[in-house]
Amino acid sequence: MIIDGKSLSKEIQREIARFTSSLTDRRPCLAVILVGNDPASEIYVNTKTKTCAKTGILSVKDNLPSHVSEEILLQKIDELNRNPLIDGILVQAPLPSHINTNKINFAISPEKDVDGFHPVNLGKLMLNDDSGFIPCTPLGIRVMLAKNNISVKGKHVVIVGRSVIVGKPMASLLLQKGEGGDATVTVVHKHTPDLEQICREADILISATGMPGFIKGSMVKQGAVVIDVGINRVPCPDDVRGYKIVGDVDFDAVKEKCSLITPVPGGVGPMTIAMLLNNTVKSFTRRRPDLCKNTFSCY
Repeated sequence: MIIDGKSLSKEIQREIARFTSSLTDRRPCLAVILVGNDPASEIYVNTKTKTCAKTGILSVKDNLPSHVSEEILLQKIDELNRNPLIDGILVQAPLPSHINTNKINFAISPEKDVDGFHPVNLGKLMLNDDSGFIPCTPLGIRVMLAKNNISVKGKHVVIVGRSVIVGKPMASLLLQKGEGGDATVTVVHKHTPDLEQICREADILISATGMPGFIKGSMVKQGAVVIDVGINRVPCPDDVRGYKIVGDVDFDAVKEKCSLITPVPGGVGPMTIAMLLNNTVKSFTRRRPDLCKNTFSCY
């Protein structure tokens, strides 16, 4: 059975649109900074800003040249931090090699860090403090599992990949006590001995390696739930673009063994964007509760 992240994302977007339509004084606003002209990053940013418009969220976009200095970028972030009309700030990754990504993430105000990468927000995640922002992809996966009535309580979840974007916060989220947590979590990576055997033990397998087709059918337990976070371009002469988008999972082989699986595209990706909008609205409702006539149940 396919877990349809695209449809669920649209459902969440409709909820957000109903909330923003009730606002009269001002609407939530997301600021996006794009450094350089990486084609994939441009697509991601355009998708995010278009989705903002569909849901009634305002967005402002700053395109900076790839040679921009770290100092100028930090100045831009400081301006956005101090702007009372900006509720969320996102700096699109990856950044050019001469810019320290951690330094940029740390410069964003924790109250506007809707990506959830500031150490204050990552620390709050570790402490199970819901006053912070959870990184969008792990949050999207948790919502997706919950909406499909997939309990992680007592389940063995194996996460392939240990990035700060997905792997580490995903593990923290699933380990928390209470709803959406209480899982037994194993994180594996390229230096893990017997990686394939550990994957076969997973009740829920989450892959975020960025390696197309890495998860084979032989690595999946019969009846497992498989969440594919990967978004990879591979050559495809039959496609007019010359490439196609695939995940980390060998979909055709794995779908025969698992009980539920997310497709690529149309699975985790749309949920990541939905959670970015969710976090932006969450920031707005915290910063300007006086403007909210109606409540919005943020995830």
